[in-house]
Amino acid sequence: MPSWMRWITRARVIALIGKAKLYDRLRDQMNARRDKGLARVFRAGPEGFVGGLSAESDIAIARTSRATATRDLQNLVAKGALVRTGQRKHSRYALNLGTAGTSGLLDSTGIAS
Repeated sequence: MPSWMRWITRARVIALIGKAKLYDRLRDQMNARRDKGLARVFRAGPEGFVGGLSAESDIAIARTSRATATRDLQNLVAKGALVRTGQRKHSRYALNLGTAGTSGLLDSTGIAS
């Protein structure tokens, strides 16, 4: 198997392990709306949404109000499921698989070792 294929396969395995551990950790802490939103973020893959997940994209995914989407995203950041960059209208969110128990599987840059 070529080295690039091993790297891609390992990265996918790391993402699946991170997903399983994250869902396990948050199992009893999410409602159906948040579960649907988080599943959509995982389907976007490691690259995530173009430009990052925003409150606007979460409104469309969850079909909810801006206040609820913002509250939900902040809650997922507080629980360690997402990391936030930017502020106010420029806030973007990405999966935080590092805190989902994949430490030791990723190197210091977040790449599968």
